[in-house]
Amino acid sequence: MDPQVSEFYQALRGRAAAVLAESGNEAKIQIQIGSATCEHAAGSLDVMEEFRKHVQSSGREDIVIHRTGCTGRCSKEPIVGITVPGKMPVKYERVTRDLAHKIFASHILKGIPLPEHALDGSLDHQAALEFLFCEGLRCSKKRGLRDLFEHKLKVAGIAPEAAKTGTVRCFGACSEATEGLCSHVLVRPDKVFYRITGEADLDEIIASHVQAGVPVERLVAKEKPITQDFYDLYGDVHFFNHQTRIAMRKSGIVDPESLNEYLRLGGFKALTKVLGRNDPQWVIGEVLKARLRGRGGGGFLTGKKWQMTSEQPDPVRYLICNGDEGDPGAFMDRGMLESDPFSVVEGMIIGAFAIGAGKGFYYIRAEYPLAIKRIQNALDKCRAAGLLGDNIMGTGWSFDMEIRLGAGAFVCGEETALIRSIEGERGQPKVRPPYPSVRGLWGKPTCINNVETFANITAIINFGGDWFANVGTAESGGTKVFALAGNVKHTGLVEVPLGTPLRKVVFDIGGGVLGDRALKAIQTGGPAGGFIPAQDADMEVDFAPLARAGSIMGSGGMIVLSEDDCMVDLSKFYLAFTQEESCGKCTPCREGTTRMLEILEKITSGKAVPADLDKLERLARLCQQTALCGLGRAAPNPILSSLKHFRDEYREHIVQKSCRSKKCVSLIRYEINPENCIGCTVCARNCPVECITGTRKEAHVIDQERCVKCGQCFEVCRFDAVERV
Repeated sequence: MDPQVSEFYQALRGRAAAVLAESGNEAKIQIQIGSATCEHAAGSLDVMEEFRKHVQSSGREDIVIHRTGCTGRCSKEPIVGITVPGKMPVKYERVTRDLAHKIFASHILKGIPLPEHALDGSLDHQAALEFLFCEGLRCSKKRGLRDLFEHKLKVAGIAPEAAKTGTVRCFGACSEATEGLCSHVLVRPDKVFYRITGEADLDEIIASHVQAGVPVERLVAKEKPITQDFYDLYGDVHFFNHQTRIAMRKSGIVDPESLNEYLRLGGFKALTKVLGRNDPQWVIGEVLKARLRGRGGGGFLTGKKWQMTSEQPDPVRYLICNGDEGDPGAFMDRGMLESDPFSVVEGMIIGAFAIGAGKGFYYIRAEYPLAIKRIQNALDKCRAAGLLGDNIMGTGWSFDMEIRLGAGAFVCGEETALIRSIEGERGQPKVRPPYPSVRGLWGKPTCINNVETFANITAIINFGGDWFANVGTAESGGTKVFALAGNVKHTGLVEVPLGTPLRKVVFDIGGGVLGDRALKAIQTGGPAGGFIPAQDADMEVDFAPLARAGSIMGSGGMIVLSEDDCMVDLSKFYLAFTQEESCGKCTPCREGTTRMLEILEKITSGKAVPADLDKLERLARLCQQTALCGLGRAAPNPILSSLKHFRDEYREHIVQKSCRSKKCVSLIRYEINPENCIGCTVCARNCPVECITGTRKEAHVIDQERCVKCGQCFEVCRFDAVERV
């Protein structure tokens, strides 16, 4: 490494260490409060103010309030973490002002946690020692070691409160050299990381570590897993155990507005390594070895895109971060930009060095004000520290970035439409080739990657491309972040290694279908994705399997559908979105989506005939094959996949004029059962169109011609007399 670069990095680290020493946070009780948009909406600011009042009134100087980003538990916020030196961190869910008072009085002042309020009940079975066994693709061949270890603990008379076991998805410590030969185990809260090979190792760990309190040094793995800090904080929560966080490894842990804290956690170490080597081709080579595919939806190899851009003869090149996240229900980019902005900035600087760019742009949705604020803060602080601008870190290389706001057009997530938007033109796609890598922004070579892609770059540089590739599959390296939503018990941002079965995401992480209903399908890829039926839930999450199933990875939306969902109505919902967002440039998309939506309207209103089904499928395939950009080509995916797997539902809507899920309003019929009706007149008094007639104490009747099918009568009837058929 160049001595000058190394000296600069040490100076930055020294500055961070000085700030840390002044605060003394590591030796103090820390109250961690989320500060992302979803946390704010749930009332985290009120909770933070309540804790501040208690800290101030207590006069204690050993308590600090620490702001963090989003933890990803959207259904449990606000989440508050309490870290007491020498003890296991505890996370509390749905914290209010009253609960903040109880936490402070009991946990902080008296040292007595509140298990009934802990995140997912994680304190109910907390033990003095926790042995977390890796379930990664390579460690899984030694999966029986965990069961054997549990058996040996019982034989040795070790109480459950003294030691217990658990599993995690992947530590990222496996390699081809260790495949099938060992399993990795993290011991919490001792932060000991073991590599074990067999029964003898387990016996030695029990005798030495569990019973005598002395770690077995010969079994300690030299490398620290990238996710160790993550598991130290969240390893006791089942929602997090089956995740492997790389792109989001600091989200919910680091203060998103503090450069010093980011440096303390290893920030800009990757950039230092890159500038020290001063070899752009080495950077591109590592990204190629990592098999990192673009996380924005297309799945093109990131290293290949960087290589193509770097080979262009034009010396003026641009780098763009695509933060125009438009999928309904998707908020992965927002979560990373709000929770760990410095990581994305560092990844972009490294990418700019690799392709030889002198200028970069963040294209972020204007609807993400907090993300914009935090990226701007990160850029300002990096510029002041010499990490952006002229002569970065004294190397003679210059690069700077600025933010451009998107106006909410879904089509601007497409590369060429995004470029036109930055140029001040209407956001419409262009015919390719030439691709942006050859002729992009203002006619210059341009490389575009999305937020999650850049968030992975620092890990690849720090730990190596081979390491990153080992976490995923043979075709795709690393992890993928999903916004898990829909009819699932635990919603939020989840990050799993590529190759993880969909069933594991839904049931092990998401806790299963809401209300314990039957799983019907999983929809991936947002409005351009397809429906994967329940019988295919063991499918691995990867680009190729999803494509073969008629869906896409997309930016990362994952919607869980239950037996109560109507596939026809959902297809209409997604198509209505893409039809509304179509830029109108090409006829297949502009007219094709409109005609398909008209047919779906006929089907859900009971006006369609069987021939409409064939017409719908032909239109969908024509649009898929001839549309100009990815939006138009993928728009028919929900229709084609639902026709393939749930065609019988379409036939029911057309032939029987009924919707089994009772979601298509026009096909619902409300009738009054005269045997149950006592003539209370409540339904008639609540009907907005006065279509219910009858006298008191006699059965009432609904005029079907006038009924608008609002369902108000069904809701107010207390005697189950109104039936929905």
